[in-house]
Amino acid sequence: MNAFPLEPIEKAPVSELRKLQLERLQWTLQHAYDNVPHYRKKFDAAGVKPGDCRALEDLARFPFTTKADLRENYPYGMFAVPMDRIVRIHASSGTTGKPTVVGYTAKDIDTWSHVMARSIRAAGARPGDKVHVAYGYGLFTGGLGAHYGAERLGLAVIPLGGGMTERQVQLIQDFKPEIIMVTPSYMLAIADEMERQGVDPKKTSLRVGVFGAEPWTNEMRGLIEKRLSLNAIDLYGLSEVIGPGVAQECVETKDGLTIWEDHFYPEVIDPDTGSVLPDGEKGELVFTSLTKEALPVIRYRTRDLTRLLPGSARTMRRMEKVTGRSDDMIIIRGVNVFPSQIEELILKQPGLSAHYFLEITKDGPLDHLSVIVEGGERGAAALKHRIKSYIGISADVRIGAVERSIGKAKRVVDKRPK
Repeated sequence: MNAFPLEPIEKAPVSELRKLQLERLQWTLQHAYDNVPHYRKKFDAAGVKPGDCRALEDLARFPFTTKADLRENYPYGMFAVPMDRIVRIHASSGTTGKPTVVGYTAKDIDTWSHVMARSIRAAGARPGDKVHVAYGYGLFTGGLGAHYGAERLGLAVIPLGGGMTERQVQLIQDFKPEIIMVTPSYMLAIADEMERQGVDPKKTSLRVGVFGAEPWTNEMRGLIEKRLSLNAIDLYGLSEVIGPGVAQECVETKDGLTIWEDHFYPEVIDPDTGSVLPDGEKGELVFTSLTKEALPVIRYRTRDLTRLLPGSARTMRRMEKVTGRSDDMIIIRGVNVFPSQIEELILKQPGLSAHYFLEITKDGPLDHLSVIVEGGERGAAALKHRIKSYIGISADVRIGAVERSIGKAKRVVDKRPK
């Protein structure tokens, strides 16, 4: 049994939750309209005012927000508070060289810590647990999100970050954490390293793995649980909405991710028409923040494909595991990568042509990216360095012939097993 008590709102009647959501939604719409010129302009162009939202269904009348909106207002144009109230800035990669920038007030950090603590508790944390954080720290929201949430819950945090796989294994052996927070693919890489060192992955202290930052299947869950003899639990979030902690799978049901609906209002839309779909139908996930001060997001298109399901372990609705995306983004080891980012670097590199494609394969449990491009070896070496420096991932760059296509070029060849 989970020794941490639930919050009243997690088990409140749906009617009480909907009432709270409407109050918070009306505040958010007014806050965004009053303080963000971009939102004021978009609302006015759509012929809607915050006061037009009298029921939750009225949100469908308001315009969507996309990554492009955040990039066009780079770096701080979407902030709804003055800079002297901002206490933290994070950023994630976008489809061009410009990242999407996210700001937090002290209250936003408190909210984020709160929903992450709630998430870690739902994953099965118990008083006295130690949490090994192997998500990356820095501008990426994963590491610090997990860190603050675990501390808020009163747990001991081991803030190792990503990489240094041999040391990950050593500290798991020495410090004996009960919980690990990491990408699922890197968890398998750690398991490989355990076996290389003669450590039985089934016999470590780990009881719970909280895995996010990349899509992963129930088949991978089964593999992780079998190899490491732990509960593999899904975590969902994205920096534009707050970071990790938007939704969390509950250990007692493992039936999809409970969305913390008192802070984030979900919709699922038809990706082509933008019309709202009823719960249970698959489409693109859209979020509106309900309590964020620094960067309110109104109907933010996540591009993630899923469906909404009724609550089970909690009152709040669940979302099914994300099965794909409605755009061309690929995720390599937890890092968002767009073909256009690679293309931009290729075109800046003397000695390389604009003819290229990306090949994704599996290197053991980890995704591996190769860039095949026409040109010279010197340019290839420089491009490899630039990809690591600007995008933050390691990729192989190979010089080779690229087939010409009629119409749209096929930029991504995914050779990963389905």
